[in-house]
Parts: sequence; C-alpha cells; structure tokens
Amino acid sequence: MTSPRGRTDKPAHAVPTALLAAALTALIVWQLQRSLPGSLLWDFGSFMGAGRAAAEGLDPYGIYPGLTFRVELPGFESWNQNLNPPVSLLLFQPLSYLDPAEAFRLWWAVTAVAYAALVSLLVRRYRPEAPLVPALAAWAAAGFWDTLVLGQIYVPLALAAAGAWLLLERGRLLAAGLLIGVVVAVKPNFLVWPGLLLLAGYPRVAFAAAGCAAVLSLAPAALYGPGVYRLWLDVLSQDAQRGVFLTNTSLPGLFLRFGYGTAGLAASLVLLAGLAFWARRYRPDPLRASALGLLGALLASPLAWIHYTLFLLPLFLRPPLTPALAVAACLLVIPVPVLLDRFMSAPGWQQATIGSVYAWALLLLMADQWRQDRR
Repeated sequence: MTSPRGRTDKPAHAVPTALLAAALTALIVWQLQRSLPGSLLWDFGSFMGAGRAAAEGLDPYGIYPGLTFRVELPGFESWNQNLNPPVSLLLFQPLSYLDPAEAFRLWWAVTAVAYAALVSLLVRRYRPEAPLVPALAAWAAAGFWDTLVLGQIYVPLALAAAGAWLLLERGRLLAAGLLIGVVVAVKPNFLVWPGLLLLAGYPRVAFAAAGCAAVLSLAPAALYGPGVYRLWLDVLSQDAQRGVFLTNTSLPGLFLRFGYGTAGLAASLVLLAGLAFWARRYRPDPLRASALGLLGALLASPLAWIHYTLFLLPLFLRPPLTPALAVAACLLVIPVPVLLDRFMSAPGWQQATIGSVYAWALLLLMADQWRQDRR
C-alpha cells in the first residue's frame, strides 16, 4: 500500500514479527553461550563409560565414577547411567576410544549440524514463503539446547523421524518404515508410531519398521552376548523414581508429581487404547496417524524427556499454525535451567502445575490434534 506522500507502508504485522524475531534471537544467543562444551561431560560421560565397559566386557549399564553423570539438584539426586538399549553401544564403544573431552566436542558438532539439517529440511518444505520466525522458533527449542548441553543422542534420531515423515507424505512407505525402525531400535517407546500406522491400514510401513528395528536390536547379541539385554532391563526397572524430574513430559511423570503414580500408568493405558481404537476405526492418513502416534508415544512413556519434543517439529512447522500450537511452542522454548532453578525445590503443587509446563504443552498438543481430527 502507498501512502499519499508516496511512502510504502509496512504490513501491520511487520513490527510484531521483527520484535518476535529479535526476542528469539536473543534467547538463542543466551542458550548458545551456556551450551558450549566445557569441562563437564554430563550424560555424554555416561555414554563414554558404557562404551568403555562394553569394550572391556563389563556391565555397560553400571556406574563408573569419573564418567557416569550424577545429577545433584535441590530435592533430587541420582546417577544418570546409560539407559539406552544395547544397540546404542555400537555407537558408544567406538566413541569411547577417543579422549572424552574431544569426543564430546565432536558429538556436540555432529548434533549441531544434524539439527541445522533438520530445521532446514522442514522449513524449506513447509515455510518457504516466510522462513525466518519458524526457523528461529525451532532453534530456540529448549529440547535442542539441553540436548547439546548433555551430549545426548536425540537430534540424529529426530532427523531420521522427520525424514520418515516427509517420505510418508510422498508415499514412499518402505523407506519411511526403515527410518522409523531406526528410531524404534534406539528409542523403543516410539513403537507406538508404527503400531498406529499398522492399525490405520499401512502394513508396509509397520512391517518395514519392525524388521529394521529387530535387526538393529539383535545385532548387539553377537558382540556382547544375550546377557546385555537383561542388564538393560534391570537398570530400567530400577529407574521408576526418576520420572518425577520436571523435564519428563509424560503422563506418568505428571501424575507422579501429583502423588498418583499408579493413576499415571492407567492414564497411559487408556490413552494407548483410545488411539488404537481410533486408528482402527477411522483409518486416518499416514501423517495424521503419525502425529497422534508421536504424541501418544511421548505422553504414554514412563520417561519422555523434553528432548523428545524435537520429534514433534513437523507438527509445529506444517501449516496451519493454530493458537494451541503457538501456545505450546511458547511453553517448549522456556529454557530448562529456568524451570529447574525455580521449581525443583518448590512445593509439590507448583511442580505439578507451573513446573510441569512441558507436560502440559504436550497435552495441549494432543487436544489440538484430536480437535483437528474431529473437524
């Protein structure tokens, strides 16, 4: 639009957009500053300990002081030994031959590059006309920065999940299933995803995912023996109390903070049963089944850390952006240190309400996706 004096007026939304971009940029710069590799190895140290133990024929799920990360916060203390399934040792053992600090910096760089590829892939596909704010919002995600800080392995898996999402969109079901299988092998709680696709009428995807996951999951038996699976299951069975930690976004974690642990398990089972009935009855398209499958996997898991929300990026970047999606995105960029510093030692009701904003964001997302499906 041209004003009477010949000037071209900016669109009405230009100033709010610029302010939002500036705020997101400032948040990203702050997060980057605190996330640069330092002297601590965090969770990556636990992975190095697991890799070294596997190479030496020891328990890769044991505690190895000097490498295994110990969390010490007001009101919470725990050893963070490796909880990933045995297939993860195929990565951790080669990394463990490197100097721990050098290996951490290498993995930090791999994670950053993989995330750049993930964001670029989705923004170019879904937001090519106005990529700046969506890209900045993705880069501001709390799950990404905490993944960098801890040296966790989520980002390459989220990239594989996004690749599977885009392949499903193009009808390349076999290739999508293989990528989903990689995700399931390393993070078995995502088995809900191909399970819903199977019930929705896409057996090719589900069987490809199951076959890929089975092959990858059984490979460690040849190197470490079948006993490694028992060691893994043993450490998982001893880890129930960690679910109360505020960065756990699942329903069981939320109910634990309210003091109703058994009810959280029941809620998870009801959710999974409802999703299974919905998929079988209404036969949604692959992307709709994937959206609710991913959300169902996170909400129903005993442990679903804030880092798992990176697997939901396609839901946020794929149009349209609903008000619920926008609110959930705002909640999921709240930095982890802000939440932990304020609420880890707060009264229980505060931990279960304001302190559980990540879990509430996922519940909001689930309600929004369900509403869209009903419409």
